[in-house]
Amino acid sequence: MRHVPVKLRYGGVALALALVCATSAWAGEKPAKAAAPTVVPLLEDKALDILKVASAKLAAAHTMKFTAVVFYESPSRIGPPLVYTTKSEVSMQRPDKLRVITPADGPPSEFYYDGKVMMAFAPMENLVAVADAPPTIEATLKSAYKTADIYFPFSDLIVDDPYKGIADTVKFAFYIGQSQVIGGTTTDMVAYGDDAVFIQVWIGADDKLPRMMRAVYSGDPSRLRHGMELSDWQLDPSLPDGTFASEKAKSANKIQFARPEPKPPAGAAAPAKAKTPAKSK
Repeated sequence: MRHVPVKLRYGGVALALALVCATSAWAGEKPAKAAAPTVVPLLEDKALDILKVASAKLAAAHTMKFTAVVFYESPSRIGPPLVYTTKSEVSMQRPDKLRVITPADGPPSEFYYDGKVMMAFAPMENLVAVADAPPTIEATLKSAYKTADIYFPFSDLIVDDPYKGIADTVKFAFYIGQSQVIGGTTTDMVAYGDDAVFIQVWIGADDKLPRMMRAVYSGDPSRLRHGMELSDWQLDPSLPDGTFASEKAKSANKIQFARPEPKPPAGAAAPAKAKTPAKSK
């Protein structure tokens, strides 16, 4: 359940999410620069047990559906951060099938993985990138990020062992208390993280499913906040044939499945070619 900054682009076409970092507070006077926090090791058994049980429940599901609403801050033109949101409808089947439909905000996007290939589809532009994929969801998520900068904020919820991503780096975890507000149910609030990130998560007290997460990164001097609300949980639902493919996407115009490269500003002159040095006589 680690939460990281992300950008989702296919072949230079922006298709959705961008969890970017940097924030500033709105106040009457300029805030003092925050000192880098010191992480004090604090591992409470109760907090770790809640994270373990929630992770185990997710790992035990053969099929899964949920909705993720991601919200993230980005500085405005005048400094104080604006909040942007995206919504993704997620369906997965272990060990080798995944569908992510992101209808809003921003350009809609669709991602399909059927165990053999992964497809990134931009319906408005009618563009699709297709590439061979590894035989598992986790390996495919890593491949999509490595080859095309594609990352989903909820990736750590659908891997084989969600708790491993926490246990490998966690330096602190403590229990905060309960809330009756988030997700329309009673949730247990836990804070955890490491030198890089501070995370707060709300987990259903009865169903043990995560309902909301918020993260702040220690490397971000402005302390931008990133969050995700999780709802419409269905564990082990029956998924119809064709869930992890799209005929419309297959027939779209093909583009390269590759990492987006920054483009020079419009009207920028091409860089001058280096002159070949004259040979000494």
